Amino acid sequence: MTAQELTYLFVGLTFALYIGIAIASRSSSTGEFYVAGGHVNPIANGAATAADWMSAASFLSMAGIIAFEGADGARYLMGWTGGYVLLALLFAPYLRKFGKYTVPDFVGDRYYSQTARMVAVVCVIFISFTYVAGQMRGVGIVFSRFLEVDINTGVIIGMAIVFFYSVLGGMKGITYTQVAQYCVLIFAYLAPAIYISIIMTGNPLPMLGLGSTVAGDSSIFLLDKLDGLTDELGMRIFTESNKSMIDMFFITAALMAGTAGLPHVIVRFFTVPRVRDARISAAYALVFIALLYTTAPAVAAFARINIIENIDSVSYSELPQWFKRWEEAGLLAWLDKNGDGDVQYRGGAAFSPSKPIYSNERGVNGERELVNEATSGPNELYIDRDIIVLAHPEIAKLPDWVVALVAAGGLAAALSTAAGLLLVISTAISHDLLKKTLMPKISERQELLYARFAAAVAVLVAGLFGINPPGFVAEVVAFAFGLAAATFFPVIFLGIFYKKMNKEAAISAMLTGLVFTSSYIVYFKFIDPSANRSVNWWFGISPEGIGTLGMIFSFFVAFFVSRFTSPPPLEIQDLVDDIRVPVNSFEKVNEA
Repeated sequence: MTAQELTYLFVGLTFALYIGIAIASRSSSTGEFYVAGGHVNPIANGAATAADWMSAASFLSMAGIIAFEGADGARYLMGWTGGYVLLALLFAPYLRKFGKYTVPDFVGDRYYSQTARMVAVVCVIFISFTYVAGQMRGVGIVFSRFLEVDINTGVIIGMAIVFFYSVLGGMKGITYTQVAQYCVLIFAYLAPAIYISIIMTGNPLPMLGLGSTVAGDSSIFLLDKLDGLTDELGMRIFTESNKSMIDMFFITAALMAGTAGLPHVIVRFFTVPRVRDARISAAYALVFIALLYTTAPAVAAFARINIIENIDSVSYSELPQWFKRWEEAGLLAWLDKNGDGDVQYRGGAAFSPSKPIYSNERGVNGERELVNEATSGPNELYIDRDIIVLAHPEIAKLPDWVVALVAAGGLAAALSTAAGLLLVISTAISHDLLKKTLMPKISERQELLYARFAAAVAVLVAGLFGINPPGFVAEVVAFAFGLAAATFFPVIFLGIFYKKMNKEAAISAMLTGLVFTSSYIVYFKFIDPSANRSVNWWFGISPEGIGTLGMIFSFFVAFFVSRFTSPPPLEIQDLVDDIRVPVNSFEKVNEA
């Protein structure tokens, strides 16, 4: 079978598996729709949490960013992994003991305020729609190349799949679907990485192969070879950082705090039976996540070397078919600046703006004609960062079944997180906005109906964001983490560990973080993108890292307001004490 036929087969089989699981585990009550009835096994919940959290940004974009930025890409590794440790140790057990369905549910009850609940709902919608834009973009990228459709059509197909199993199954269906998706995505990520590591270094473990010598020459280390290649071509050195220390720190901190404040990850810890199980599932999830995150830097280094050795100074007519297929997908472009017919892959942008703009004509070599202005530098090639993981098996000349497997894995990563985010949005609307605020007298059946309708609307809006995303996948996701860091992290942290934190302080803190962080991002990414330079950023902090400053402002506002307003009622203070009291591991606890 050809790679195309195998791709259709693998993707079709995995989609059939996901839909079958959704049908078999469809929700029949709001408890099952929101938190899977609270009876998910900790190991299964750990796998589902890993799939929910390791989105298209982790699978598709992270290795691509590291491949292009080198050491600067470590901000994602440190931020996302460290943030999960923060969530597992600092929040998960206490939130499970509180025993609510959603983050707005926690905020509304802890801060004894419907207004606080409504502000939390707004924050959930902002964060989740920003995050889901990256996931739908990832779905479109995979479909555009492997199923030979344009990106927008790919997004629409992904919408249809997510719509089916998120609307039908709710959290119960999504949980067990995500277990299957984790198995698919981790195998799809590790299999080609192991294959390529053996070829390039002789070491079957990619994370060790990164620090090994190249196969056939024990005197040259892989990273030294990569640094030499990139230096010769005027590219960024892989092992050196080019970001300022303050921006690197603020981005990493925003990713860490944002991870701990992500609503769709937090809700996963409400699905296990006991507080002890929340801790166990968090530990399992960290192990499952580490398998991919320790492999990503090696994948980035392997891909960078293979791209340089297989593309640079090669005649366009002699390039392999994978190059031209990605070119057709609009995610790779070549501009023959010197007219010699060879691809010159060098440092710097090939043309301006940085994304290719195609005409309907073909160049003299058969390449897709561009209408962009050429830059003055020698680089003639544009490569979308989000295709590195997907294209690498073809670049490395791996078997067709590996190519097809990676396509299925990329879709599993994007769809799993998209489903979790859409469920959080629908739950916030049906449970927190309608049932808890506007329509408290609706029956459970009506609430479930509204939840499914809200999920359907959320799918449509997410598709629009996926068709017109505000950046590449990991960048869009980083903005969502910044918003979560500035809004939810302070109110959850203080809600658990500070008894005097009151409703006025919580509302003020969330609004401060949301307005400041979103305004900064919108200004520098949309209103005046030409000002998107470190000289114009506050204190040299990029939009990716501004969530940390927003979080600092939120903490300051929270302490200031709580100092000059009435303390919470005594029963709320007693509740905070009760949340923090350790639970005997032998005691049967079920607070839900």
